[in-house]
Amino acid sequence: MIDFKQIIAEEISKAISVPKEELTSYIEIPKDINNGDYAFPCFRLAKTLRKAPPVIANEIKENLKFDETVITKVEIAGGYLNFFVNKEAKIKTVLEEISQNKEYGKSEIGKGKNIIVEYSSPNIAKPFHIGHLRTTGIGQALYNIYKYLGYNVTGINHLGDYGTQFGKMIEGYKLWGNEYSFAEHPIDDMLDLYVRINNLCKEDENVLNACRENFRKLENNDEYCLEIWNKFKTLSLKEFQRIYDMLGTTFDSWNGESFYTDKMPETIEILQKSGHLIESDGAKIIDLEDQGINTPCMVVKSNGSTTYDTRDLAAVLYRARTYDFDKCLYVVAYEQDLHFRQIFGAAKYLGLDEKYLKGLEHVSYGMVRLKSGKMSTREGTVVKLEDLLNEAVSRVQKIIEEKDPNLENKEEVAKKVGIGAVVFNNLATNRIKDQVFDWDEVLNFQGETGPYIQYTYVRTKSVLEKTGSVPNLENIDFENLKDEYSLKLINIIYNFGDTLTVTSLSFDDDRHALADFALVRIGDIVGHFDLFSLVFPFIQPDDQILRAHVDVKVFFIGQVFCSDLHDRSFHIFQRGAVKAAVWLHAVCLKQHSAGDRKQDDHDHPSVISQFLHFKHPS
Repeated sequence: MIDFKQIIAEEISKAISVPKEELTSYIEIPKDINNGDYAFPCFRLAKTLRKAPPVIANEIKENLKFDETVITKVEIAGGYLNFFVNKEAKIKTVLEEISQNKEYGKSEIGKGKNIIVEYSSPNIAKPFHIGHLRTTGIGQALYNIYKYLGYNVTGINHLGDYGTQFGKMIEGYKLWGNEYSFAEHPIDDMLDLYVRINNLCKEDENVLNACRENFRKLENNDEYCLEIWNKFKTLSLKEFQRIYDMLGTTFDSWNGESFYTDKMPETIEILQKSGHLIESDGAKIIDLEDQGINTPCMVVKSNGSTTYDTRDLAAVLYRARTYDFDKCLYVVAYEQDLHFRQIFGAAKYLGLDEKYLKGLEHVSYGMVRLKSGKMSTREGTVVKLEDLLNEAVSRVQKIIEEKDPNLENKEEVAKKVGIGAVVFNNLATNRIKDQVFDWDEVLNFQGETGPYIQYTYVRTKSVLEKTGSVPNLENIDFENLKDEYSLKLINIIYNFGDTLTVTSLSFDDDRHALADFALVRIGDIVGHFDLFSLVFPFIQPDDQILRAHVDVKVFFIGQVFCSDLHDRSFHIFQRGAVKAAVWLHAVCLKQHSAGDRKQDDHDHPSVISQFLHFKHPS
């Protein structure tokens, strides 16, 4: 496929002797198509060249030499250079690439680079609640995107399987363990045990001290404490795996906090030798004030036990040695912002190469909240994620019973639509801000929702079934596809690869970049690019332009949906995230605005059934 951005960067590089790689990162895609296909902000070079942006723009333009079959026009707009590409060439290169490449947008830009993504990481012996949904979904999406871009990715579930809370759990088990079976509902039993002992700790300081002593014994491999701890861990992992199976979430490593028990002594020793580990009131801390962090990093408590910080620092050291990472991403809520500032600051004294220090990155996100308020494990006021997923399935089942009671495989359809709705809502929601979970929004069949996307998928397959075949590329007249809305669609599809790259390199966007790409950037065109309103019954054989529109749209759909995506469509931002279908889902459903034909409510369940039964015509 023609890489217009690279061609532009190469010619600018020749004109001003600046490395092409640097220039490529500066090139932008204008929101307004009238401003060209690409724009180069000359102010980026003002400091280097010591010239005003308009002057730079003029100098560059004078020295540019483009093949008109690729770049047709270059315009100066203030301090910007706007580039207009050959429309027919762009249309042709997009269609050819889609027809030949079943993994459209996939690249090798990450070849030879190692990425660690730490996500999910629930605490054992506690419920896997809806607060874990965000880290689990965002982490899995990033994992898949990096994989698709050619990186060597390691997904780590850094289980919370160590710490003072287990001293409490052990003490609770000593007091009331015989009251629980831990068989049918192990997490519920463990949660009840935790709430009871936590309440007792508030009333009795001696009990709290006993809990702390239990954890100290656990760190020193006390046989009894280890036995209870292993029991809690085994039961918890079994429960967690069932939820991961429901979400389609996978990991390469399950090394939690406990994994670093035997690695902490070396970590502490390295910090001690650095001269930055100092004593304070019997504890050992790292003062970070010189880095603008007023709260020190506590490495060893006054009673000699380690901390969460200690284990995270040991993990940084281990991961650098084991994985030689270029990036180590921590998908953790914004409430831990200070913690990661402390860890990244203290990591400077581990004697690691600068590469690893620069690669540490906290991908924060807002909390999931209920309309009734914030959840609390200590108080026992949590909503388990499994219960929420089951509730989503149950609600979709009710819709199916109302709209299409004779639908085959109702249970399976309900799972795909219900769980998919929750997954999609998680990624389409503003990442930074707290999310208030709203069932009416999550399960809405219209608007920016998972069911809407899934319904789109099914309708596109229905169109393919009715058309009977996918047009041959040779039969499409590219000249008839140069109208404004056709070009908008072409541009969006062409830029899909760039969107993936941006998603992988930056986490500054309010919401997941891929979700934004699917739902927002196509918003201006979906009403004008309605496949369904064109195919039946409006096609006139002698209308070449209309026929070309229909052909190209069916071609897009056919090339993408001939895959096995239907078996995993509800994971569009997980296992299917980087399929070209991401944008086609939305593009191909949107009906015309008010006054045009409407879809009937009874269409929804019957069409959804095609998830399971549709087979693309050969």
